[in-house]
Amino acid sequence: MARPQTPYQVLRLLPKDATPAQQDSAIQAWLKDVEIRYSEQPDTLHLPGEGIPRDMTTAEIPLYYRENFFSNDTLYHEELQAGGSGVAGDPVPETLSNDNVITGLLIICFLFIAFTLSRISGFIVKQLKDFFYVQRADRDVTETGNEVKFQFVFVGLTCLVYGLLYYLYATAYIADTFTLSSQYSILGIFVGVFMLYFLLRFSLYHGINILFFDKRRNTKFLTSLLFITAMEGAILFPILLLLAYLHFSPVYAAIYVTAVVILVKILTFYKSYVIFFKQNRVFLQIILYFCALEMVPLLTLWGGLSVIVDIFKIKI
Repeated sequence: MARPQTPYQVLRLLPKDATPAQQDSAIQAWLKDVEIRYSEQPDTLHLPGEGIPRDMTTAEIPLYYRENFFSNDTLYHEELQAGGSGVAGDPVPETLSNDNVITGLLIICFLFIAFTLSRISGFIVKQLKDFFYVQRADRDVTETGNEVKFQFVFVGLTCLVYGLLYYLYATAYIADTFTLSSQYSILGIFVGVFMLYFLLRFSLYHGINILFFDKRRNTKFLTSLLFITAMEGAILFPILLLLAYLHFSPVYAAIYVTAVVILVKILTFYKSYVIFFKQNRVFLQIILYFCALEMVPLLTLWGGLSVIVDIFKIKI
């Protein structure tokens, strides 16, 4: 039998159920690559008057075949990695308005405030009457367990609102980046500082009042102080929403927050005077009492927050 000269002849020798791998092996075994040797003698068969013909051993593609309109386009070449064109834009900064965690937390706080105010609205009215009607100052306002729990949760809300407000202030006027890896870390520190402040504030009032006044008046004052602190967060919550989502003016927001803080201090001063110092009519003692238990802790809080921001901010 003659030796096969083409792949077709090789495949005819194989059985019909031969696999592609077997077919490829058979073709490689029968057909060997032969080196092509071109003649080195000059071609003398060209036409008279014409130049030397092109060398058939060189294969040069004309320029109009090698280059076209899409030659430099990365999308035309699959082996090249495509990249975006244009100028790189500025990254979107991290703000409360585009943070899903903070947004969800504020939505929960809003629903909780709406639900709670609808449940204990009668208790709030009683507390307001107890504040502003001096002749009823000796009357105790009874509280249920749920009302006390709601007030404690409102105190936590107050700490959260103050922490977010101070975070907005710090990132806008002190430093926009911190050494901590996440903005939640510095935000959690601010909220924790305010929680510690309110805890120490209540502890100082309780410790000082229990030494100089009877238990009944001390309990009545702490109840009023708890109510003031709880309502403080509810009053400040709208301005936080305006700052975070409606780009409210920081100047007007600072005026609003300052007015709320001053109002809270005035109410606290008024309540301590009515409960503890009204019968004695001594004004020097109440001034010293108020400065020691309200103004000094407040100034300490502001100084502590400033130190914390200075520690964690990135210094250039």
